[in-house]
Amino acid sequence: MKLKVYKIIIAITVFAFSYTSYGQYAISGKVIDTKSKGIPDADVYNQNTGVHVKTDQEGKFLFPDVKEGSYVITVFGLAYEISEQPFDVSSDTEIKIVLKPLGEELSEVLITQRKKKIFGLKQLKPVEGTAIYAGKKSEVVLLENSLGNLAANNARQVYAQVVGLNIYENSIGGLQLNIGGRGLDPNRTANFNTRQNGYDISADVLGYPESYYTPPAEALSEIQVVRGAASLQYGTQFGGMINFKMKQPNPDKEIELVSRQTLGSYNLFTSFNSLGGTKGKFSYYAYFNYKQGDGFRPNSDFDSKNAYAHLGYQLTENTKITGEFTYLKYLAHQPGGLTDDMFEEDPAQSNRTRNWFEVDWKLFSLRLDHKFSDKTDMSVNFFGLDASRYALGFRTNRVDQPDDIDEPRDLITGDFKNFGAEARVLSRYNLMGEESIFLIGTKYYQANNDGQQGPGDNGTSIDFDFKHDKFSSYPSQSKFDYPNLNLAVFGENIFKFSDKFSVTPGFRFEYIKTEIEGSFRNIVTNLAGDVILDETIEDNRSLERSFVLLGLGASYKPFDGMELYGNISENYRSVTFSDINIVNPSFKIDTDIQDESGFTADIGARGKLNEVVSYDVGIFGLFYNDRIGVIQQEQQDGAVKNFRTNVGDAVIYGMESLIDVNLNKVLLQNSKNTRFNWFANTALVNSKYQNTDKEVEFVPNINFKTGMSFGYKNLVTSVQYSLLTDQFSDADNSVDPNISGIIGVIPSYSILDVSASYTYKMLKLETGINNLLNESYFTQRATGYPGPGIIPSEPLTWYVTLQLQL
Repeated sequence: MKLKVYKIIIAITVFAFSYTSYGQYAISGKVIDTKSKGIPDADVYNQNTGVHVKTDQEGKFLFPDVKEGSYVITVFGLAYEISEQPFDVSSDTEIKIVLKPLGEELSEVLITQRKKKIFGLKQLKPVEGTAIYAGKKSEVVLLENSLGNLAANNARQVYAQVVGLNIYENSIGGLQLNIGGRGLDPNRTANFNTRQNGYDISADVLGYPESYYTPPAEALSEIQVVRGAASLQYGTQFGGMINFKMKQPNPDKEIELVSRQTLGSYNLFTSFNSLGGTKGKFSYYAYFNYKQGDGFRPNSDFDSKNAYAHLGYQLTENTKITGEFTYLKYLAHQPGGLTDDMFEEDPAQSNRTRNWFEVDWKLFSLRLDHKFSDKTDMSVNFFGLDASRYALGFRTNRVDQPDDIDEPRDLITGDFKNFGAEARVLSRYNLMGEESIFLIGTKYYQANNDGQQGPGDNGTSIDFDFKHDKFSSYPSQSKFDYPNLNLAVFGENIFKFSDKFSVTPGFRFEYIKTEIEGSFRNIVTNLAGDVILDETIEDNRSLERSFVLLGLGASYKPFDGMELYGNISENYRSVTFSDINIVNPSFKIDTDIQDESGFTADIGARGKLNEVVSYDVGIFGLFYNDRIGVIQQEQQDGAVKNFRTNVGDAVIYGMESLIDVNLNKVLLQNSKNTRFNWFANTALVNSKYQNTDKEVEFVPNINFKTGMSFGYKNLVTSVQYSLLTDQFSDADNSVDPNISGIIGVIPSYSILDVSASYTYKMLKLETGINNLLNESYFTQRATGYPGPGIIPSEPLTWYVTLQLQL
């Protein structure tokens, strides 16, 4: 896709022409307690417009540019009673809202019900901070409402109400997150733009967008998911954006301590300890998370240490600065993959004793938020990554072949150093008597990464040093640098034509320069193992491209409780390091492999009916050009190898729905002491490679999750059922498996999980059983580490967590 200058001129002209201002009314106010002290960080929700803001450090809030009429404002503070205040607006209006302190300690059930009263819909608001989500397919996981094995980041439970996600359940202890959806490979969540508090956390956003680091669920307040239309604001991934929103400092306490200790199956032990609070203009939140366990297969033990610190300072009433640092280091023993015969014989077996994987991750962020006026906000985020990952092991194409400990292990290292800055300005203005919202932003991103492959030690020790001198004729040797540069300018504008209807066009200009600088050795031996050819081949390439992505969203609210939304956005995905030159005995890579392009479209309806049913139902289409996949290809010597290439154009389409029913109101007369909910999460998906009869891989036709939760006072229980039908693992739709275990069908499976929690004053006890029926199943055929081969998922496991909160 070539850069069209006229596209940029037209887009900027449209936005600039629309940036005019007309007078309208504002609702301002202050939230105070009974002693007239301002309450910071209270949630203020305009029920008529759906706009949500938080109070500042003095308890002040503002809704600019509202029309004349009647409104209801709902205010929520954790330690206060909920307040609902109706009033009329015919001019600029200032109100004062007094929150009464709670007379008693709330039960677990009541806390959940109070939050759901305001935030019953799990979706992002049209505008949050300096971001626009109007007309987009978005979902929000509220971790305080989640019940499951949070200590082990059980993705099947954490993301139970995110529609259509396909999950690789291969990460013991939840060290990595592997989610996809809509036909996108779940491996290390590489098809999403992954962020933490708004900044990038993957290894390399363009060249290697894999996420080796995943924040612990125990530290999160929300997980925000925006589908393909996120490409305009957050980058070019087809999957969209996932933002892990960390818990914030408690604004009402100077010191708050949370300590969670978990024991589970196979010697699982985790310890999560956090400290946070607010003192005047200074706020802080920090945690340390330790995990260890043996895993359910031999050679699956792991050890993980994760620390995080957030410091905030309110410089002025309108300016705040925050700094964050994240550190993760873990070492995981990898039991390797299985063939289909091995899995049928014993899914818990392992014939790999010397495979290890180590990750060292350091993230930095410095953010400035400033309010120029009641209508204009700005954010600037500086961020950086200093990280490495090391993979050491024996990974032959014949998975059932025993490991010869006299032979060297394959060692792959990667060092990732990148930094960037993203600036956004969001402004509200009046156009034709309605409030419109304009966003303009820019991003600079630079990476200087390197990767190396060669012989490791031939022993059993954990040694991540290369042994070139000892094994000079080792066939897989390479060393490359991967400098990348990315510049982007993006913008969106919400044009409101009435209180009910709005249109949001947007654009993103991208300049990408990716380079490869290095060499690999071509070593050929005869049948006796003697070297007959040893040559070093230089491979220096540079690829520059620039293009514009365009998108359009729309929102229509025919009546209270329903929103009709739709969007269409272009997408783009760069070829990654692993697509280019990692030597893998399981497959061969096309030297002419190219970037992917296409677009995503969503049409749906969402809302809430009579405080009983929350729903989001829609259809989607994902249109892929030059999709990268794996096919079978015959080599010159007659052998057949797995070949990674641009398979062709593909289309993926389907229906997604999430329905949540408040059975407490339907069956129990809305009892104050009970919580009773049922949800159904359904995705019906179809797919096809154009001009063929082949289906797209990673697409189960039915992806269904349902669950029910019941709570009485401080006791809450839940049961969850998950079902995924068969899916192909390669673009050839291979049914019969091969010797590597990476080709063949991933059979359908269904899983049942149960969980419970009980709260007593400062203590909370959580427990549960995952895979209650002890289903034997797998979700992944790995092409490389942690395989290659079938990676079995966990059998029946249990956990117990004790939490202390002061």
